[in-house]
Amino acid sequence: MSTTADLVAQIKRAMKAAGMTYAHLAHALGLSESSVKRMLARGEMPLSRVDAVCRALGIDFGELAQRVAEARPLLQELSLEQERSVVRDERLLLLAICALSHWSLAQILETYALSEAEAVGLLARLDRIGILELQPLNRYRLKLARTFRWHPDGPVMRYFRSRVMHEYFDGGFQGDDEALLLVHGSIHPGLAPAFRERMQSLARDFGVQHQADQRLDPASREGYTLVLAMRRWEFSAFERLRRDAAPGS
Repeated sequence: MSTTADLVAQIKRAMKAAGMTYAHLAHALGLSESSVKRMLARGEMPLSRVDAVCRALGIDFGELAQRVAEARPLLQELSLEQERSVVRDERLLLLAICALSHWSLAQILETYALSEAEAVGLLARLDRIGILELQPLNRYRLKLARTFRWHPDGPVMRYFRSRVMHEYFDGGFQGDDEALLLVHGSIHPGLAPAFRERMQSLARDFGVQHQADQRLDPASREGYTLVLAMRRWEFSAFERLRRDAAPGS
């Protein structure tokens, strides 16, 4: 949906909430009712007219613009070019992960060796990429949905598989609050989607708990990384031992 269409949609919602008819708005603007209907249908409004509509509705333009921004659908995933832009700079990737974790600028500066100017500059780059909207006082609003995920074989996941995954699995997983499970089995392929949905549900639960616990004191929270995966796969060393394995494979 275009920005103009978004704006008109929010004006109509505000009119409905205020119980304002086209005739009422037309009277406030000094226009005919048909002119108002035509104006909203075409979305042809100079800023002065938008300001006049806001005054009639008892809201300011900033509030209307905020409603437009919040009403836009959140992204389920980024484009491959957007992901490439993120992984070109490890500091930018760090800030993207922090943003996805809903960290404030203060938390970022307290945890990582970045100056305020550097951190704000990186947030501004994430704004230009389209991951977030940088707001006054260096706050930000994520443009990503709760169900957002990186492309499974995109630039970010390839980066983590090549640069990060070995560090993760080199850990002992021996703590009372840690676990590493490896389960192999043969099941009907039709059941696989149900197991995948259970995994996605667990990931969502983890994300919801993470957001809820942001209200707690940082000292009472600990960073965890949950990795869930399932694929059709057999270890290549085992696959070579199969009776039907191709010679020399």
